[in-house]
Amino acid sequence: MDWIKIGSALLLGAMLIFIFPRMRHALKHTPKGTTKDWMGYLLPLLAVIGFVIFLVMMVR
Repeated sequence: MDWIKIGSALLLGAMLIFIFPRMRHALKHTPKGTTKDWMGYLLPLLAVIGFVIFLVMMVR
Protein backbone atom coordinates (compact mmCIF):
# COMPACT_ATOMS: atom_id res chain seq x y z
CA MET A 1 0.00 0.00 0.00
CA ASP A 2 1.47 3.34 -1.01
CA TRP A 3 1.26 6.68 0.79
CA ILE A 4 -1.49 8.05 -1.43
CA LYS A 5 -3.87 5.25 -0.47
CA ILE A 6 -3.01 5.62 3.22
CA GLY A 7 -3.53 9.39 3.05
CA SER A 8 -6.82 8.97 1.21
CA ALA A 9 -8.05 6.49 3.81
CA LEU A 10 -7.08 8.85 6.64
CA LEU A 11 -8.82 11.80 5.00
CA LEU A 12 -11.94 9.74 4.35
CA GLY A 13 -12.02 8.63 7.98
CA ALA A 14 -11.54 12.19 9.22
CA MET A 15 -14.30 13.43 6.92
CA LEU A 16 -16.72 10.84 8.30
CA ILE A 17 -15.81 11.73 11.88
CA PHE A 18 -16.38 15.46 11.30
CA ILE A 19 -19.56 15.08 9.25
CA PHE A 20 -21.33 12.63 11.58
CA PRO A 21 -22.31 15.13 14.36
CA ARG A 22 -23.59 17.65 11.82
CA MET A 23 -25.56 14.97 10.00
CA ARG A 24 -27.14 13.81 13.28
CA HIS A 25 -28.09 17.42 14.13
CA ALA A 26 -29.58 17.99 10.68
CA LEU A 27 -31.66 14.80 10.86
CA LYS A 28 -32.90 15.72 14.32
CA HIS A 29 -34.03 19.24 13.34
CA THR A 30 -35.54 18.72 9.88
CA PRO A 31 -39.26 19.22 9.37
CA LYS A 32 -41.30 16.09 8.72
CA GLY A 33 -42.76 15.68 5.26
CA THR A 34 -46.49 15.85 4.71
CA THR A 35 -48.51 13.81 2.23
CA LYS A 36 -48.48 16.77 -0.15
CA ASP A 37 -44.69 16.93 0.01
CA TRP A 38 -44.34 13.21 -0.74
CA MET A 39 -46.77 13.44 -3.67
CA GLY A 40 -44.73 16.32 -5.07
CA TYR A 41 -41.75 13.98 -5.01
CA LEU A 42 -43.39 10.75 -6.15
CA LEU A 43 -45.42 12.12 -9.05
CA PRO A 44 -42.43 13.37 -11.11
CA LEU A 45 -40.48 10.23 -10.19
CA LEU A 46 -43.27 7.99 -11.45
CA ALA A 47 -43.55 10.11 -14.61
CA VAL A 48 -39.83 9.64 -15.32
CA ILE A 49 -40.03 5.89 -14.66
CA GLY A 50 -43.05 5.64 -16.97
CA PHE A 51 -41.27 7.60 -19.68
CA VAL A 52 -38.19 5.36 -19.47
CA ILE A 53 -40.38 2.24 -19.69
CA PHE A 54 -42.12 3.79 -22.70
CA LEU A 55 -38.78 4.44 -24.41
CA VAL A 56 -37.59 0.88 -23.76
CA MET A 57 -40.82 -0.53 -25.19
CA MET A 58 -40.45 1.65 -28.31
CA VAL A 59 -36.94 0.32 -28.98
CA ARG A 60 -37.96 -3.33 -28.83
